[in-house]
Amino acid sequence: MSDPFVVVGADAAGLSAASKFRREAPDREVVVFEKGRWISYAYCGMPYFVAGYVDRMSDLLSLSPSEVDERGIDLRRDREVVAVEPDAKRVTVETADGDRFEQAYDDLLVATGARATTGPFDVRGVDGAFTLHDMDAAAAIDAYVAEPDAYDPDRADVSAVDRERVDRNAAMRAPETAAVVGGGYVGVEVAEALAERGLDVHVFHRSGHLLSPFGETVGNRVEEALEAEGVSVHTDAPVDALVGDDRIGAVEIGDEGDPETVPVDMAVVGVGIRPNTDLLDGTGVDLGAGGAIRVDDRGRTSLPDVYAAGDCATARHAVTGEPDWTPLGLTANRAGRAIGATVAGDPTPVGDIAGTAAVKAFDTEAARVGVLDRGKAEEAGFDPVSETVTAGSRSGYYPGAAETDVTLVADRDTGRLLGGSIVGTDRAAIRIDTLATAIESEMTVPEIERLDLAYAPPFSPVWDPILVAAKVLNGTLDG
Repeated sequence: MSDPFVVVGADAAGLSAASKFRREAPDREVVVFEKGRWISYAYCGMPYFVAGYVDRMSDLLSLSPSEVDERGIDLRRDREVVAVEPDAKRVTVETADGDRFEQAYDDLLVATGARATTGPFDVRGVDGAFTLHDMDAAAAIDAYVAEPDAYDPDRADVSAVDRERVDRNAAMRAPETAAVVGGGYVGVEVAEALAERGLDVHVFHRSGHLLSPFGETVGNRVEEALEAEGVSVHTDAPVDALVGDDRIGAVEIGDEGDPETVPVDMAVVGVGIRPNTDLLDGTGVDLGAGGAIRVDDRGRTSLPDVYAAGDCATARHAVTGEPDWTPLGLTANRAGRAIGATVAGDPTPVGDIAGTAAVKAFDTEAARVGVLDRGKAEEAGFDPVSETVTAGSRSGYYPGAAETDVTLVADRDTGRLLGGSIVGTDRAAIRIDTLATAIESEMTVPEIERLDLAYAPPFSPVWDPILVAAKVLNGTLDG
């Protein structure tokens, strides 16, 4: 084989690209370098493993190394690509032992993902302090929250796991009180997970409501849902410090002069992520939103024959038309697959993004799509108008009907839908797909109001909550 397609990163985008490329171009070589041991795992499933909803870590794996090998992909784990030379069309690779070698490429895909940021907090070397952004962390947290005599080591049933780290955490006294620093996706999911494991959980969030990108209505409903299950939610409460020498003992919040100390024996920091782009330092590659690698509609970077996809790359936003950074699983898989086809000779667009996302807090579901923030909408040249309605999820006489809050944002001049959010306890989140489709199609609010959505008492009232919201917002636009 010749003309190697080199892929950096063996998770969603990287292996999607390699698999599609192998099927489409069986006569060309494809080499995948992975910095660590883990490949093709469900990052979004990790909180549910910690909660105990998932029995085994292996359940979170999409592909094993042997399955990758069966596809004819040259997978090389424990190999970190540390530099790219675009002019020479080669990469420098470092092994786990510190040895280095060079690998030539004809086409290169950077699918290095992102890493957790910890703000001012250093969780390294402090027992009981974690981030949750890889499978080894999930295995360690799962071990730490169990009593030593009750921990089941078979839950971490994948050979790639850092067994020494797991065993160390499994041997420690189980925590009773946990601090979750950050009230975004990870914070909400981890709070539920730790509460399910019997801990007294405190969530500390810097802004005035949880899930900031979802809007205030969603944030308030999710806060109520968490508190109803015994989770203490602290908003407008930035954490200033993690307190503890060898093991976490407390968190400090409040003003610097007189901080409040909240005793805890566990802390999970989920304050954000950052794209992994260090291997392209010095190449002059264009970066975009969030410091991610800027790409075009085929996933091509500003460097010749170099592509990027997944959590390290931008994508064009369906509402603003501008490059944006919204790291989510479907975006990575879809873009990787498209790039694999393009490199194999079938030019394929990676697709726009709309920021469609969903999260749950116990029985409460929340979802969002598009542009909800007024400032961001105005910056994109729109005159945003929004309305929030509360409507039933089913016919009122049918068992299981629940209040569902829908927020819609539209442009005053054109009536075009810009964004939306939904929160409720009865199949609320899945309804966001209707709004995602409408945004991708650039539909107006009147057009959405006229949609022929399904009606039957067990599934929806005659006027689905989305139709109710569109009707109210349309009246505002006409007013």
